[in-house]
Amino acid sequence: MNRKENFTAGFIRENPVFSLYLGLCSTLAITTSLNNAIGMGVAVIIVLIMSNVIISLVRNITPNEIRIPVYIVIIATLVKVIQMLIKAYAPSLDSALGVFIPLIVVNCIILGRAEAFASKNGVFDSALDGLGMGLGYTASIILMSLIRQVIATGVISFNNPFDAAQTFFSFRIIPEDFTISMFTQPFGAFVTFACLAAGLSAYKTHKENKAKQLEKEAK
Repeated sequence: MNRKENFTAGFIRENPVFSLYLGLCSTLAITTSLNNAIGMGVAVIIVLIMSNVIISLVRNITPNEIRIPVYIVIIATLVKVIQMLIKAYAPSLDSALGVFIPLIVVNCIILGRAEAFASKNGVFDSALDGLGMGLGYTASIILMSLIRQVIATGVISFNNPFDAAQTFFSFRIIPEDFTISMFTQPFGAFVTFACLAAGLSAYKTHKENKAKQLEKEAK
């Protein structure tokens, strides 16, 4: 793949959530509000980019036999730094995300990109891969959060992560009498994920069939 294809792969073709089905535990658990999704997304983007860059830098001096433990130590260190920063400067976000911030360490997206891409490519390409995959993950959980939040509460809102008392915007989409509170529960998470994953799969199948049809017509 060229760099453009590498960067955009995480949005549709290799979307980590709806195509590769990675990081689903945190995805299903924290996508109850836009605040949670943006906070988790930014944290994952930072860890992905930095871990990919560092692993790309040390790939030639890391013995093959211990590469996985080395990757895990790098990722765990970065996640701990991010966790401490969130705890210090965005305590409301830290409280909302809870254990799912340190669990970024075992998020399959991070280790998967380290093993599949960063360990085989240069620094710039690895950083680009981390950014693309991180943005794809973030877009996925934001979309899930918007759907679940609107259906469950009828409201789209976003608060300042550094000051929970400050609301950037909040407006009602669905009248309160027509909301479905069940979408704040695991049921809502699974239904939303299943619908979005099925939709993306159908879109990819349509694109593949169209490409095959064009190829046949060209022959």
